[in-house]
Amino acid sequence: MSAETPVAPGQFDLRRQQFRAWRGTRPFWAGLFILISGLPIAYFPYAHLQIGHLTLAMATTAGAGSLIIGVLLAVLGVSLWFQKHVRVFAGVAAILLGLVSIPVSNLGGFLIGFLFALIGGAMAVSWAPGAPPAEQAQEMGPGTGTTPAAAYPQDLGTAPADGPTVNPYSTGPAFTKDADGSDEPNELSGTSPANGANGRHSAG
Repeated sequence: MSAETPVAPGQFDLRRQQFRAWRGTRPFWAGLFILISGLPIAYFPYAHLQIGHLTLAMATTAGAGSLIIGVLLAVLGVSLWFQKHVRVFAGVAAILLGLVSIPVSNLGGFLIGFLFALIGGAMAVSWAPGAPPAEQAQEMGPGTGTTPAAAYPQDLGTAPADGPTVNPYSTGPAFTKDADGSDEPNELSGTSPANGANGRHSAG
């Protein structure tokens, strides 16, 4: 029996999807380009090119400066992966460090590191987080209790068969139907001379 635990069939796909989701929420490629740019800038001043029996040293007088620039670019690239809110600062700093590396570090690592820093910095500055997908509004059908049609089933503009049109939102006098079928306003204040109350309510 093997001591190694077998990997689940769908575990690789799950890890790949998790990595894609993590990569999509941050300037991943900008950080990768800036990280790569620091390698040639820091490496070439300390490298020795061997041509047969001839050793060609590519060191410059500012070898320590090249190492510092390369390390700073690598730190900025990793910072973009885990601190995406510093993308503008990291992008501008990467572009400036790439420009400084031209006179300091063998033309910016023979233009390799310079180009990577320039492209990565521009990508970091221009990157913006994507907007979350808009939630779809639930469709409410008629008569569900949340529409005016459900609250007031009768059409307010249509008069009933045996009476006038009544507006439930009106604060005016309400109409009542007398015994003889005539519609008259019902004054509750008692001040109208039509009902004979003359300012006093009837006790009976």
